Amino acid sequence: MVITSRHESAIFKPKQISFVIPIHNESATISLLFQAIKRVMESLAINNYEVIFIDDGSKDQSWLEINNLVQEYAHLIKAIKFRRNFGKSAALATGFRYSQGNIIFTLDGDLQDDPAEIPKFLAKLDEGYDLVCGWRQYRNDPLSKTLPSKLFNGVTALLTGVKLHDFNIGFKAYRREVIDGMKLYGELHRYIPVLANSLGFRIAEVAVNHQPRQYGKSNYGWERYTRGFIDLLTVLATTNYLHKPGHLFGGLGLTFGAIALSSLGYLLILWLMEIRPIGNRPLFFFGILCAILSVQLISLGILGELITRNSEHNYADKQINEILDHTDQDISPSS
Repeated sequence: MVITSRHESAIFKPKQISFVIPIHNESATISLLFQAIKRVMESLAINNYEVIFIDDGSKDQSWLEINNLVQEYAHLIKAIKFRRNFGKSAALATGFRYSQGNIIFTLDGDLQDDPAEIPKFLAKLDEGYDLVCGWRQYRNDPLSKTLPSKLFNGVTALLTGVKLHDFNIGFKAYRREVIDGMKLYGELHRYIPVLANSLGFRIAEVAVNHQPRQYGKSNYGWERYTRGFIDLLTVLATTNYLHKPGHLFGGLGLTFGAIALSSLGYLLILWLMEIRPIGNRPLFFFGILCAILSVQLISLGILGELITRNSEHNYADKQINEILDHTDQDISPSS
């Protein structure tokens, strides 16, 4: 067994396919999921693959289950353990960096993503697409999850122009070049298709079987959609307006400026016609605030055009506590 730290480096042996699977309190499904993936790979006669489990601060026996699999399938499995729960985006980003495959699959660890659907993704990639997303056309989840998800997907598709039915699904397949260099944080993992589309990659989706959850409980609630909508604004700013921040902030500034002009102009007409005083009217203070906000936003847009925001902040490896790799080569993040 080889235990490597984040400071060690080595030469990779490229893999055909990598499976990146974030785990958070999924001890009951880890072995079942791996065996299902293994059966599909055997049926496709694909031997050159790897499965990467990222334990995202689990409190149950997940790391023990992963260790047991590593002992038995040393040539197929890598295991990464975070010091605490950093979130799905951090787990995926780390898995991407330590993966060696030309094609990378992501799956959730709860067994609701059916590995039997893997051939559909591979067939779609063979058609020339760069990223293939699953679509839970018939979703086996309660209304408390499906309803906000539909709202979220509809708003995201409308604002970004990426016509997918299911941004939230973890079941996706990528060509290597799609995820190389992509920075993920917060809830940005669900917007990878949007980021990829902005770079010109071809995106498709396939309907997949969604299995009912039989083990454990969901780790997500309504609060993740709130964070997700905030990150949606970030995605819009860094895709549609990355090279033209003046259009974003300047446009908002002009909008508030128009509101201020209309409000104050209306009050000015009342004052000139001596209909009534305007000094204590709420509309007067509202107009002044809009005028100030307009100037600030336009100034911010101008500054944004002048500032080059291309700095690197690569600190994600500090999240890793331990890496297990039983191959004959050490591992390090791919560049």
